[in-house]
Amino acid sequence: MKKILLASSLVLSTLGLQAQDSVMIRKIFDEALVNGQCYENLRYLCKNIGQRLSGSANAQKSVEWSKKLMDSYGFDKVYLQECMVPHWERGAKEQGFIIDGTNRIPVPIAALGMSVATPKDGLTANIIEVKSIKELATLGESVIKGKIVFFNGPWDQRFIETGQGYGTAGVQRFAGPAEAAKYGAVGAIVRSITPALDNYPHTGGTVYVDGVKKIPAAAISTLAANKLSSMLRLRKLPLIKFYFKQNCRQLPDAKSYNVIGEITGTEKPNKFITVGGHLDSWDLAEGAHDDGTGVMQSLEVLRVFKATGYRPKNSVRAVFFMNEENGGRGGDKYAELAVKNKEEHIAAIESDEGGFTPRGFSFDGIPASMLKDINKNWKKLLEPYEVDRLTAGGSGADIEPLKDAFKSAVLIGFRPDSQRYFDIHHTPNDVFENVNKRELELGAAAMASLVYLIDQHGFN
Repeated sequence: MKKILLASSLVLSTLGLQAQDSVMIRKIFDEALVNGQCYENLRYLCKNIGQRLSGSANAQKSVEWSKKLMDSYGFDKVYLQECMVPHWERGAKEQGFIIDGTNRIPVPIAALGMSVATPKDGLTANIIEVKSIKELATLGESVIKGKIVFFNGPWDQRFIETGQGYGTAGVQRFAGPAEAAKYGAVGAIVRSITPALDNYPHTGGTVYVDGVKKIPAAAISTLAANKLSSMLRLRKLPLIKFYFKQNCRQLPDAKSYNVIGEITGTEKPNKFITVGGHLDSWDLAEGAHDDGTGVMQSLEVLRVFKATGYRPKNSVRAVFFMNEENGGRGGDKYAELAVKNKEEHIAAIESDEGGFTPRGFSFDGIPASMLKDINKNWKKLLEPYEVDRLTAGGSGADIEPLKDAFKSAVLIGFRPDSQRYFDIHHTPNDVFENVNKRELELGAAAMASLVYLIDQHGFN
């Protein structure tokens, strides 16, 4: 009889906790949807500051404004975390032409981040098309030397989760130019990393290799890439040349900052749940989806807690990381100082896949048994809001350094619907007008709900 009574008591206790959680999650969503401020905060960031490439004047403006914004919400702590970041400048707008005899056909291009410039008058050379980095080795130096390599590897449209397509196609952008240089290439043109067919060139970082000559590298729009590929197939190689001119330069590292706001835990102030995105952006547009939405959703988590009167047991931080796009220095510095300050990190959530309709979260490297328990305990609470896809997967570049620093920390990626993100990602089209207010607010509420559940129940 005692065992039966104890079991009944445990069931009633569990049901009571779930009812309490359900009420709180409803309050979180109501606050975010009715009184949400992340959309208007994003408007200011995009329209009054704009692009925020690390080391730039606009990046510094965004740091100063973000701190003032956090201060205005009255969080327990607001502070800057200094880090040195790369300072690369694009310079004057790039020019690109397919040269077919005397015919010069203009095409949309954009220098890849961290690329070197072309010669002052531009670079003209025969062009050789490859579909992968591996193909370079089959061609060899005798074919590649003195030419511009055109990386035209296609986006694999079979992936349902578009981030997987980006991962497989992206290698030609960040590693391709350096590999081409090993075979004597004088330049590299890379098909934009996107499933879309349009005339927006997609920038993004490329990585040079010590001891290998740095060659200029640019992205070409997918429609222009198709045109160039078609022309190369129809004509003999020597008849088709490519010209491009870009004026980028690398300056000395610059001082910048992560921006951090905190609500201090009532019971465990030295245990932390971090939620964040990256404040920097590429320079072609306003960095709305990448990653203005992520930082403003993260800030909204703390604002919603204050507005609803929720005082977390553990300390909760919103972190605006600096320099995710071309270095990752902000994430490295955050983890370094967390270790130095002997903090204990329970979990970190990153939003860096755009502000689209939320679908759920992915959990990085946790045991299958833990993921099973997470679904058992929390899935039903999140189902009414359609954010209950709790799966194994990646987390985010800025919180990745916490994995080595805190073995017990659970790293989590916020997963919105992915189908439109890489149409906009790293393009001139990444502007405020392409963010939907309600989708953004739903994502912020989903993140706040998960932070609440972790704070209340942990992962044990």
